[in-house]
Amino acid sequence: MSSVGAGYDHYVTTFSPTGRVFQVEYAAKAVEKSGTVLGISCKDGVVMGVEKFILSRMMVKTSNRRIQTIGTHSGLAVAGLVADARQLVNKGRKEVRDYLSFYGMTIPGRLLSERLAGEVHSNTLYWWLRPYGCSVLLAHYDKLGKPGLWLIQPSGVVHKYFASAIGKHKQAAKSELEKIDFTKITCREAVKKIAAIIYKLHDDIKEKAFELEMTWICDESDRKHTRIPADLLAEAVTAAKDAKRLAEMDDSDSESEEEEKKH
Repeated sequence: MSSVGAGYDHYVTTFSPTGRVFQVEYAAKAVEKSGTVLGISCKDGVVMGVEKFILSRMMVKTSNRRIQTIGTHSGLAVAGLVADARQLVNKGRKEVRDYLSFYGMTIPGRLLSERLAGEVHSNTLYWWLRPYGCSVLLAHYDKLGKPGLWLIQPSGVVHKYFASAIGKHKQAAKSELEKIDFTKITCREAVKKIAAIIYKLHDDIKEKAFELEMTWICDESDRKHTRIPADLLAEAVTAAKDAKRLAEMDDSDSESEEEEKKH
């Protein structure tokens, strides 16, 4: 891409002859190198899961979290540069506080997502800035409304989804998510589904070890953004590992049968 965009990628305000903004595309590339991030909007809430790579054996597992709380009823999951996303977290927390202080009620999820998207988009309008090198999933449960899940991209585009995936294995993850009936799935079922998808797509040989981070906002958590209970998370991880092991055994057996047929 660098050879194609030579001379047109120095500033975010420079468009190529074909109408492309290369710095925004570079930011999207940074997101694609990140661990997989999944979110599912269920009938009773929203669940988010992150494949957080362990960069060093000496790193404390609970440090540098990729899912942050920005309000009592709001959470943000990050794919890409965590340092950039931290500024969005601070912006989100300010919006939540200001709205509550001025109106005396919780900010609606749609409005919060649009304000965060506006902050991201503003970094693509001025030559002395650069795009945010991250995409984020925003989970929110309106106090008087319904749960919602929004995806904000480095370009500032925001959409609401029943389920979405960003990061390294987003295409394969989306194929798995499309099989779900979102009108029937519960948050407890979604926890196991997200864990199964992340473990299934993770390549133990080529990729680093990872820690599975998961949070939810649901009726069970009193519509507050909290970590998944340890026992439920452990159960989901165990089931995901067992399913992956069985799938690998089936693949090896089928390969052996094919080799026997050839001989």
